Amino acid sequence: MKLILASQSPRRRELLSLLNIPFEVCVSQADETMDPGAPPEQQVALVSRRKAEATPRQEDQVVIAADTIVVCDGSVMGKPHCREEACQMLERLSGRTHQVMTGLTVLWGEQCHTCTEITDVTFRSLSRQEIDRYVDSGEPMDKAGAYGIQGGAALFAEKLSGDYYNVVGLPVCRLVQVLQSMVPELMEEQQ
Repeated sequence: MKLILASQSPRRRELLSLLNIPFEVCVSQADETMDPGAPPEQQVALVSRRKAEATPRQEDQVVIAADTIVVCDGSVMGKPHCREEACQMLERLSGRTHQVMTGLTVLWGEQCHTCTEITDVTFRSLSRQEIDRYVDSGEPMDKAGAYGIQGGAALFAEKLSGDYYNVVGLPVCRLVQVLQSMVPELMEEQQ
């Protein structure tokens, strides 16, 4: 039995390695388009499922796929396209609580489990100088909501309610629960 991670994210690779189960990376070419009229928690789950289903696999392979978004006031904040957009996103998050949602799908044989993990993150009020300095670091440019909590934005998060690893990009606790339920023999191999 083999484990496949359908993601090129180095953060997800690092988090999945915490399980001490060998895995391979196979990047999915799935459509990641979201319907802006549908609830974000449903859309992010749907994207993770598309990623899992689009990943080439063999019968004995378990596929894990995830997609993470930042949601503020019901609006999805994707990855910034330019410096100005990154600054605007961080200004919007400053002094407020937002949600980080990760759609998670585990696919094995005919079984498919899809769910959404939600974590509330509260940023302290940020000065324009702090925002500029952080954006100038380049770190926000490849991250949903223009920040990485595991990096420089650790200085911004004053409160977190939920799974920290969900904010990084993979809800490890939920993943373990799903794997224990769906593929217990895989989890026994790690011990």
